[in-house]
Amino acid sequence: MAGKQNEKRKAAKSEKQQGKQEKREKQEKAAKDAKDARSARPGKAGKPGKSEEREKAPKQERAAERAKTGKHGKPGERSGADGSGARPLRELLRVTPGERPDLGRLDPSATPGGPTSKAAGAAATALLGQPLGSLQERLYAASTAGDRRRVLLVLQGMDTSGKGGTLKHVIGLFNPSGCRIKAFKAPTPEELGHPFLWRIKQELPRPGEIGIFDRSHYEDVLIARVRELVPRNRVRARYAQINRFEKALVDDGVTVVKVFLHIGYEEQRARLLARLDDPDKHWKFNVGDIEERGAWAAYQEAYEVAVERCSTDAAPWYVVPADRKWYRNWAISTLLREHLEDLDPQYPKGDFDVEECRRRLLAG
Repeated sequence: MAGKQNEKRKAAKSEKQQGKQEKREKQEKAAKDAKDARSARPGKAGKPGKSEEREKAPKQERAAERAKTGKHGKPGERSGADGSGARPLRELLRVTPGERPDLGRLDPSATPGGPTSKAAGAAATALLGQPLGSLQERLYAASTAGDRRRVLLVLQGMDTSGKGGTLKHVIGLFNPSGCRIKAFKAPTPEELGHPFLWRIKQELPRPGEIGIFDRSHYEDVLIARVRELVPRNRVRARYAQINRFEKALVDDGVTVVKVFLHIGYEEQRARLLARLDDPDKHWKFNVGDIEERGAWAAYQEAYEVAVERCSTDAAPWYVVPADRKWYRNWAISTLLREHLEDLDPQYPKGDFDVEECRRRLLAG
């Protein structure tokens, strides 16, 4: 009898130990499952993270993601030009004084702060026509009462970056009688006989006007540097001359808006090929553009240095991604609107008796 009781106790003890073992195994399995679940989340080691998921994403999804990015591929913000209270576009595109932009990292197809599609961008640009026209009229009207303020838009960029397109689609929103446009070409013999800023000073906007430079004094630190047209020490001296010149303009009431149209290497190739494919565009094609492409890296470096040396508090540079023409047009229109709104020009008050003039007109 005692033997049977001992066997029962041993069996019960064995079952109890087996139950504990099964419980431990279940706990260990649950812990392992929880760990695997955490590891499966994006970004954890051993599992696809955000960068890997992005690599697997369809091309159109990646393009949409890039379109939402701001500087250096970071998430962009919507512009405050629509009154939404978001950051002004000029804060998103402005180059901090003394900072050298890495053009190789800036996506030329990005749309920081901009509309979400081509159609939306074109519509938004068209809507800017009325406020821009009104601000221009107020600027010109104020000048008739002695206000010396005016605006100078400086456009720089590689060939096909859209300087001419900007003139057509953006400046076309203004009254042409209040604009002063100058496209600078290679210096003439007369211009070469003067300091490099001489020809620039001849084309500055007058009070109340909006001036537009298609290329500018920066050619003298860009092509002059790349093609070694002058000694390198003279190029370095010109950066300081440019800064003093622009500071003097600002002190005299000129709002200087300098825009670098950032186009990609492959996009430029596509635009040049499009000109070759269309006989009606052959007049815009220059065989020399092919040779200039061979110096692409040198030009990118020259632009980086010029922007770094000459982006100042008084006259900062703005880098506008230019692969998407609709974004380029919207961005420059928005930059101009923001600067003109800051100026807030006012219609001058009449120096005559309104009621007396009304009485005389009605009496006659």
